[in-house]
Amino acid sequence: MSLSLDKLRLLRRQAGDAKAVAPMAPAEALPQPAPALPAAANDARQPAPARSVFAWVEKEIRHKPTGVAAAPRQVADAKGLRRLLGVRERGSEATPAPRARAQDRSLPGTEIAPGLHLIESFLPGDVPSAPLSLAFAKRDQQHVAPQDLLFFDTETTGLAGGTGTRAFMIGAADWHLHPERGAGLRIRQLMISTMAAETAMLRTFTGWLAPTTVFSSYNGRSYDAPLLKTRYRLARQGDPITALDHIDLLYPTRRRYRGVWENCRLATIERQLLKVVREDDLPGSEAPSAWLRYLRGGDAVNLRRVVEHNHQDVVTLAQLFLALVEQQAQADVPPPVNCLPLQAG
Repeated sequence: MSLSLDKLRLLRRQAGDAKAVAPMAPAEALPQPAPALPAAANDARQPAPARSVFAWVEKEIRHKPTGVAAAPRQVADAKGLRRLLGVRERGSEATPAPRARAQDRSLPGTEIAPGLHLIESFLPGDVPSAPLSLAFAKRDQQHVAPQDLLFFDTETTGLAGGTGTRAFMIGAADWHLHPERGAGLRIRQLMISTMAAETAMLRTFTGWLAPTTVFSSYNGRSYDAPLLKTRYRLARQGDPITALDHIDLLYPTRRRYRGVWENCRLATIERQLLKVVREDDLPGSEAPSAWLRYLRGGDAVNLRRVVEHNHQDVVTLAQLFLALVEQQAQADVPPPVNCLPLQAG
């Protein structure tokens, strides 16, 4: 509420302040003051501090213009608030440009289902015609038909196992008679580029199996097979793995070559025994990051290298199986007996 100087003087005059001079405009008529009271009564009704209060208010009014609206209160902007609070800027306030997606995202093979890619290749060569001996694996079953063997390996999101780990790639190789290329080793690989494609991958892999299929892997009995069983269970699909036979090549290889070479890793065995040297091979430990990078919009360069790595793994398994069978066959052959000619007596 604003109080003009004229009204203040009027109030002071009504309060009995003799110094108050209130010039009024001619049109204005002031009310008649009340009859003067004795000095004692006047002093009792108007204490001394009242004059000082009116003087203070009059002083404030003299220094402020009347009839002028108060200036609107300024609202500090965001930058001013940061400067006032001492908050350090984190760079430009402009909206960051959207992240550019990588250009090289092409994946090998054919997309047979949404997010599921099938990569097929064929290596012509001789196919074992006779049943293969399992003496090297110390199995009760003595022989296995070559066409029943399925060499497989998986690429996963980690090595910890459990329900949080999944296989994003399954590679399999078997001896096959191609109608056009003839006999050789057939390599088929399934790879998912989306999480939702896992169900289709598991269903497709089941279609590759038969009641007579015999798995062959390298440490697959302890890692790959249990992982796939878990994924089948989580996908609410039947488990096609438990009922099938499984020959893990790690254990006979370790019995034969432990202490001979620095370790029994598959890469060491194929280099020392099979004379296979990989060029520009992506280590298996980097496979999870390559796949996750692709899912997050990155390029597919390392993911294609994972495909090549998995391809060589299943080919090596087939070659290692034949090498172990041959070495066991040579060990079972008795050494020749040197017969000396009879001396004439």
